[in-house]
Amino acid sequence: MAIYLPGTQEEQELALDELTPREIVSELDKYVVGQNAAKRAVAIALRNRMRRQKLAPELAEEIMPKNIIMIGPTGVGKTEIARRLARLANSPFLKVEASKFTE
Repeated sequence: MAIYLPGTQEEQELALDELTPREIVSELDKYVVGQNAAKRAVAIALRNRMRRQKLAPELAEEIMPKNIIMIGPTGVGKTEIARRLARLANSPFLKVEASKFTE
């Protein structure tokens, strides 16, 4: 899996599994102000996902994948963090509003 960054062709594609959570947070910092704990948590989750995908199939079956649910007030950056993380991982982004279920 690769992430895509602005720059030259060589700079654009980096192996995601080579990035540390700190480097992922650094990329998120370019677009999201504050929310340091949230950015670090999702960076670690993304890194762990990549590491799990490299395990042997018999080991991978034993490890439960971790999902992320982001909860917080309107306007704190949940959607933008998720959108930028999806873009870094070159993955689709799906947003589901749960407000109507909690009111």
